[in-house]
Amino acid sequence: MRAHCSAAALSDAASGRKLPSLQITLAYVRGCGGEAGEWERRWHELAAELAAPVVRNDVDPPYVGLATFRAEDADRFFGREHLVDEVEAKLREQRFLGVFGASGTGKSSILRAGLQPRLGRVVLFTPGNDPLEELAIQLGALLGGSPGALRDELAADPRGLSRVVRRPQDDDPELVIVVDQFEEVFTHGAAEAGRDHFIDLLITAAHAQHSRCRVVIGVRADFYAHCAGHAGLVEALRDAQVTVGPMTAAELRSAIVQPAARADLAVEGALLATLITQASGDAGALPLLSHVLLETWYRRRGNTLTLAGYETAGGIAGALAQTADAVYETFDDEQRRTVRWLLLRLTTTGTGAGDVRRRVPVAELDLTPAGHAVVDRLTGIRLLTRDRDTLEITHEALLRGWPRLRDWLAEDLEGLRIHRRLTEAARIWESLDRDPGALYRGTSLEAAREWRGRADIAVNRVESEFLEASAAAAEAELTTARRHAIRSRQLVAVLGVLLLFATMLIVVAVRAEQNATGQRNNALSEVAAGKAAGLRTSNPGLAAQLSLVAFRLSPTDEATKALLDSVPLPLGTRLTGHQDHVNAVAVAPDSRLAATASHDGTAILWDIAERRRPRASAVLSGHKANVNGVAFSPDQRMLATAGWDQTALLWDITDPSAVITVATLGAHHGDVNSVSFSPDNTLLITTSTDATAKLWSTGREPQELATLSAGHGGVVSGVISRDRRFAATANWDGTAALWPIADPRHPGLPVILRGHTAPVVSVAFSPHGRILATAAQDRTVRLWEVADPSAPRELAVLAGHDGTVRSVEFSPDGGTIATASEDQTVRLWRLQPDGTAATFTVLRGHTAPAVTAAFGADGRILMTGGDDNAALLWHIPATPLDRLQPEEAAGIVCSAIADPISEADWRRYLPDVDYRPPCPADGSLGG
Repeated sequence: MRAHCSAAALSDAASGRKLPSLQITLAYVRGCGGEAGEWERRWHELAAELAAPVVRNDVDPPYVGLATFRAEDADRFFGREHLVDEVEAKLREQRFLGVFGASGTGKSSILRAGLQPRLGRVVLFTPGNDPLEELAIQLGALLGGSPGALRDELAADPRGLSRVVRRPQDDDPELVIVVDQFEEVFTHGAAEAGRDHFIDLLITAAHAQHSRCRVVIGVRADFYAHCAGHAGLVEALRDAQVTVGPMTAAELRSAIVQPAARADLAVEGALLATLITQASGDAGALPLLSHVLLETWYRRRGNTLTLAGYETAGGIAGALAQTADAVYETFDDEQRRTVRWLLLRLTTTGTGAGDVRRRVPVAELDLTPAGHAVVDRLTGIRLLTRDRDTLEITHEALLRGWPRLRDWLAEDLEGLRIHRRLTEAARIWESLDRDPGALYRGTSLEAAREWRGRADIAVNRVESEFLEASAAAAEAELTTARRHAIRSRQLVAVLGVLLLFATMLIVVAVRAEQNATGQRNNALSEVAAGKAAGLRTSNPGLAAQLSLVAFRLSPTDEATKALLDSVPLPLGTRLTGHQDHVNAVAVAPDSRLAATASHDGTAILWDIAERRRPRASAVLSGHKANVNGVAFSPDQRMLATAGWDQTALLWDITDPSAVITVATLGAHHGDVNSVSFSPDNTLLITTSTDATAKLWSTGREPQELATLSAGHGGVVSGVISRDRRFAATANWDGTAALWPIADPRHPGLPVILRGHTAPVVSVAFSPHGRILATAAQDRTVRLWEVADPSAPRELAVLAGHDGTVRSVEFSPDGGTIATASEDQTVRLWRLQPDGTAATFTVLRGHTAPAVTAAFGADGRILMTGGDDNAALLWHIPATPLDRLQPEEAAGIVCSAIADPISEADWRRYLPDVDYRPPCPADGSLGG
């Protein structure tokens, strides 16, 4: 009774014919009152002597261990057939499907080895740090095309994926996009906006009209709450979920026996019973089961997997730890330290859903030759997986199943969180060309330095340089503060002495006080100028006022530069009436009205007569989809808008407060991307994704005059020259075209301009018509001499943006070019007599890609729009910026500011200075 085993089992164990199982041995020991721990040690020693030797050769094992089953492993993936059938059937019913399950239930294997081989055209990937880039790489491999261009297209619009997957021929089967380990979008440091955009791409592509794709996401069950935080996901998954639970006994039997049988191996009955008993009902046991089966196969006797081999390997609970400890013990002290920091770097902790593995670029690790050797050993026994240029822990079971790693993780949870934040901050700093504004300061720096001083975890080169740069910047600020304190103490001492000789040295005292005040103001001026520089991108209005305060305190070189760098800046408040991206802007000829077009399906007419406080006059909601283009007629009686509902609309704006629709241009068979009037107000040009541009007469009843089609694919934008002899189009195939339209009913054949390496998205004629500018997704603008349109020649390539150039526009005098880019900036270029151009200022005010720009008639107003759902008005000084004087800059700043700096902001940035706004509410110069 004390042994809890049958007498027959105990008798067989005592016979000596074979080594009894560990369970029977310990039962026998308990029955006899022996010491279980001592006998367990003896059993393992004897089992090791009797066990078959570990065989590691080139024979392909029937089990994959910790690794996920892949599509090529389908012939040894057993036990989940019914669940795969359920997923496949559900996917035929739903265009968007979520597969949820606890870690270790085999979701990835079901998707890769079960579902993927049954599908036709499939893209399967894990999100990683940049889901859009991973998706673009996979789409490029399957559909063709540049991954860079595909990523730009996906990033530009939530409908980007829907358009990409609709490009193949109609007879191609539907594309199935499978996103494995979808929880990585919540754990790998992606910005919330980028994560939401990626999710919107998937949902939109699956549910779009005439959709040609279906989407499956595999998600860890403990991230269900994260998914529920996205309204679109909640709706998409409402009736479209499959839950992966533990395997039944029958499924476990199949998963254990069938791979062995396929390899002409047998599984000992006692081993099979033990495995099923220990794994049944455990949702996370499958990776441990697969690993112990692999280790048991290494210890097989003949062609049989035995219970003795299983127990020698350590059993389900101990095999993984035994494997990890075994290789760990072979390392020297330096290699063991490498193992520790490597595994900690490959783990993300404290996410709200337990510890998760982290895919890391190999470049982030700064591996030495010894480090590469450690990685090779750990990948060789499948504890780590290396894929292209990344490295990750093969399965999260290692995080739970290896006590040594659990102890490392538990030693300093807050330290690990600090390290993850440091890694992300250093990555952002590097991506911003090491912008000092992205350095650590204050408590973040102190926490990171304290952690680095006590933690035995290596930081990589970029992290180390980031901390050193942060410390150097902090020391410089501290030195300035100390200098100020020393000067203050010296002043107090001097004043104390001077009090003894007040009547004799009054003049000296006054001069000393004036000098101290000047030094104080110099120091405060430098501090204010530095803070203004850090705010210039995120809050240009506040930065400009701080720069002016710095200049007023003391016109040091730093303060003067900060003030001049503030010009130009956005006028007044942001125009924020739209609920989605602003795609196009236009300024009326009298510069008193402006218009914006948005992805929210509306256009807005704005009264900008009061530059600092623009207001909406009318919201135009005639389109049924994204409004992508907007233009004023030269006589300012009409407004034209282009929509992705395959129409362009003409609006009567004679009374801006009572706008009415007067005509619908509905001849296109695809999205209408742009609309533009001829300068003489006699023609209108529209461009479309249907690969055409169309010429129309103007007026309240416009007529289609001609179709311009040269097989270029989608036509993104079009303009007409001032003399109305030519039209130019920007084409998706990377070309621009010049069309002779002197007779608009019978246009001539086009002249093709080639030079860009990616889709051309914007074109603009100079006012005199001799130069054509083209902007493209290859991040450049090209200038073409078209005085003789039959023989155009390239004049210059304008390179400087770090993202797709979405818009190009000439100023009315032709001397300035404005370009808007997805790098969130607008650049102003000065056109040179030889046809080249050079940047003379960069406008930073948008917090997302800048996509459009338009000058006012006098060239002093520039309007820009972006994916931050806003438009900005900029005042361009009449004086060239390189000759602008500080007092002129001060006047420009105060004329642009709608709201003076608040007292709260003043106290935050200038705590030692009395509150005195430099720009009062009336726009005059303050004191």
